[in-house]
Amino acid sequence: MSNVSPLVDSLIEAFQCLPGVGPKSAQRMVLHLLERNRTGGQSLALILGQALESVDKCSNCRIFTESSTCQICLNEKRNNKQICVVESVSDVFAIEQSNQFNGHYFILHGHLSPIDDIGPDELALDKLFSRVKNEEIEEIILATNSSLEGETTSHFIFDNIKDIPELKVTKLARGVPLGGELEYVDRGTIMHAFTGRQDLRGKE
Repeated sequence: MSNVSPLVDSLIEAFQCLPGVGPKSAQRMVLHLLERNRTGGQSLALILGQALESVDKCSNCRIFTESSTCQICLNEKRNNKQICVVESVSDVFAIEQSNQFNGHYFILHGHLSPIDDIGPDELALDKLFSRVKNEEIEEIILATNSSLEGETTSHFIFDNIKDIPELKVTKLARGVPLGGELEYVDRGTIMHAFTGRQDLRGKE
């Protein structure tokens, strides 16, 4: 701490709640706003406050939105017969940037992890299964990360929907490296992964 201004010190500490931001980075950000861009700082504070107050999860897919239903779910041009299941909102951003998918999403906001007390309820999997059964879904694309937890989550979901007649269950395949996370995968790799997705029923 600087021992100069308790308020500045508190602001530096507050910035460290962001991922990858340590004391030095936080200090640079705070000093930049105070020295060179107070207008930007005020805009940041205003928009951040509004977002924290108004943004919640879409009632349908669970992406972040200030409305009860997000723009993706409301878009009539998208294929509502397909649902791509991902672990995080950042995965949706990565997939959307690839321009290879025009269906709908379901965001888990995590993966199954008994050691962290994250089970099916925390991932709202009952909501996903209900959508699959009641909305005449033709294909579920499992796009969980290629980690042990991601694979476990993918298998759990598959086991709960594999007996639904006429439902195609696929999984992203070539291009996504083992242990990789979608948000760090480039656009071309995601394109190949969607093109080469596997039909899980064929593996039984």
